[in-house]
Amino acid sequence: MEHLLAAAAERRPLPSGGIILAATPLGDPLDASIRLIDALGSADVIAAEDTRRTRYLAEALGVEIRGKIVSNFDHNESERAGQLVDAARNGQRVLVVTDAGMPSVSDPGFPLVQAAYEAGIPVTCLPGPSAVPTSLALSGLAVGHFTFMGFAPRKEGARRKFFSSLVDATMATCFFDSPHRIADTLEIAADVLGEDRPAAVCRELTKRYEEVKRGGLGELAQWAGEGLKGEISVVIGGISEKQAVPSVGSLVDEVQGRVAAGERLKAVCGEIAERAGVSKRALYEAVLEARS
Repeated sequence: MEHLLAAAAERRPLPSGGIILAATPLGDPLDASIRLIDALGSADVIAAEDTRRTRYLAEALGVEIRGKIVSNFDHNESERAGQLVDAARNGQRVLVVTDAGMPSVSDPGFPLVQAAYEAGIPVTCLPGPSAVPTSLALSGLAVGHFTFMGFAPRKEGARRKFFSSLVDATMATCFFDSPHRIADTLEIAADVLGEDRPAAVCRELTKRYEEVKRGGLGELAQWAGEGLKGEISVVIGGISEKQAVPSVGSLVDEVQGRVAAGERLKAVCGEIAERAGVSKRALYEAVLEARS
C-alpha cells in the first residue's frame, strides 16, 4: 500500500491550499481509489455530507483521519462554502466528500466549487465511482449518448412534464429516485412514454443486494409496486431515429388541410418540413402526387 501511495504522489501530488472533490464508493469500500485513501488521511479539513458515514468509510479502509471533519450537506452548504474557501486560502487542504459518488453531481459540492473559483482558489478532483455511468453500463440499453436528469421531481404534475420532455428523445436518460416514490414515478413514465418503452431500474449498486431489473416501463412499474429499498437509479432508453422523424407521407394530410383553409402550398410545406425535420422538396412532391 505504501508503494502505491508513493507512486500516486509522484504522478500528481495532492494540492495544499485548495479544494479537492473526491468520489467515494457507492457501497463497497474496496472501490475507493488510492488517491482517496491518501486524501482522507492527509486533509486538513474534510467537508462531509454525513460525518458518521465518512468516519465509517475511513475505518473500513484502515485510514486514520487527522484533520477536522465538518458537515457539508444540502441545508448548510451555501453557508459553509465561505468557511471552506477561507480554510483553503489559508493554506489548508480541504477534501469534499459525499455519502456516495461524486460531489456536486446531484450531491452537495456545487456552491463550494463556485465560491472557490470566484475567489481564485484551485479546485481539483479525484475521480472514481459514480452511479450514473455504472447504471448506464448495467442497463443493457444503447447509451452511446445519454442525458442525466438528476432526481425525478416530487410532484405528479412536474413528473408528467419531466417525462413529456422525453417522448421524442433519441438518447438514453438516467435519473435518480426515492424508493418511496419509484413505483408512482414508473407508473407515470409508462403512461406518458408508453408501457413498452425499454428501461432499467438499478438498485443498491455494488452493495450486497445489488439488483438490476430490465423491461418495459409498464412491467417495471408493476414490479416496483411490490416495494423497493435502497439507492435507486433509472435508465430509460431513447426511441430510434426512424421513430423520431415522421415519414413524409404522414404529413401530407396536414398540408392538404391547411392549404384547403387558404394557406399557400409552398409556405405550408416549408414550415411543416422544418418542424418535422424532413425534406421540403420531398414533402411538396408527396402532396402533388397525392393530388394526382
